[in-house]
Amino acid sequence: MTRYETATAHSFSDEPARMDLWLWLIPLILSGLGILMVTSTTSNFVYDVSGSPFTMGIRQIRSLGFGFIMMMLTICIPTRFWRNIAPLMWAMSVIMIVCTLIPGIGSAVGGANRWLRIAGVSIQPSEIALLAVVLEMGKLFEKHSEDRFMCFRTVLMLIVITAAPLLLQPDLGSVILLAFVCMGMFVEKHGWKLPIMAGVAGVLLLLLLIKLRPYRMRRLNAFLDPHSDPLNTGFQTIQGLIAFANGGAWGAGLGYGFQKLHYLPAAYTDFIYAALGEELGLIGTVGVLALMAMWLWRCRFLYKHAPGSFETSLVWGITLSILGPFFINVAGVTNLIPLTGMPLPFVSYGGSALVMSWVSIGILLRVQRDVTRGLAS
Repeated sequence: MTRYETATAHSFSDEPARMDLWLWLIPLILSGLGILMVTSTTSNFVYDVSGSPFTMGIRQIRSLGFGFIMMMLTICIPTRFWRNIAPLMWAMSVIMIVCTLIPGIGSAVGGANRWLRIAGVSIQPSEIALLAVVLEMGKLFEKHSEDRFMCFRTVLMLIVITAAPLLLQPDLGSVILLAFVCMGMFVEKHGWKLPIMAGVAGVLLLLLLIKLRPYRMRRLNAFLDPHSDPLNTGFQTIQGLIAFANGGAWGAGLGYGFQKLHYLPAAYTDFIYAALGEELGLIGTVGVLALMAMWLWRCRFLYKHAPGSFETSLVWGITLSILGPFFINVAGVTNLIPLTGMPLPFVSYGGSALVMSWVSIGILLRVQRDVTRGLAS
């Protein structure tokens, strides 16, 4: 058996391979599917503006290409580099979030100041901040692994400092994701007791934040009964469910979706899973879930073999940072939870999210490379 065949066989066993094919191939498949769906859902309206139905799809291809290059570069960077740069990266990401609130620097879309416009490119700092917090927490747990209360206080500080400017944007969805990832990483090291206590306080605070913002209350009401206001607050949810119903088991066919024609809002971003359900049917939506489940299975093996405390936390945190928005998006679109405006990882349109996701994949592959070499960098 050749070395390549051995590596491929090992990718399905408990032993990590030299380069786990599935850790990057599954995200690549999802990204390719995303390009198809972005093109399909935007071709009608971008043609009237640019004269080409492929404009948005080409942009997403460029983002994927840049993200893939960043992944290859990240594989070459030792994990100790991320350990050393974690505090600076976190501090810079918070400063970037604050800069989105400054008129003339931040870019507002849909009433939210979540983007920075740099050299003609839009960047969403919250995507960078999420990875930075994962790195910083990994370093924290490595240095103070035995001091549970000190770790918990520091975790709360990280959440509060990072979340404060996010709430001013406003971006409650990113705050929820940030808290989920941080508490999930703490549970892996120190158990459930303190996170459950913090979770109760967090839910009360969340209810207060929802109460203070009328549009959040409308989203909650739309979740509880979307048909109470079908032409306003419940419109998105209802149209998404209609898209799933139209798709049936096998789908209407790629490019033949009806809901994307000005009925389904944000069909290429937040509701791309619903658009996918209409055009590719139940087989398509279940296929996406199966691909994500398989990717999580491969992350589990990498987590089991990670060479050190920092690497273990890194694998766990990155897995949560991708699983979290995946679950929030799918559950929101299918009306299992209130909508938060969270994009579907690797699939939804968006350059910052796609590039940072591929940087995260590169870090996982670097950890796996160190595992194969027997290194604990």
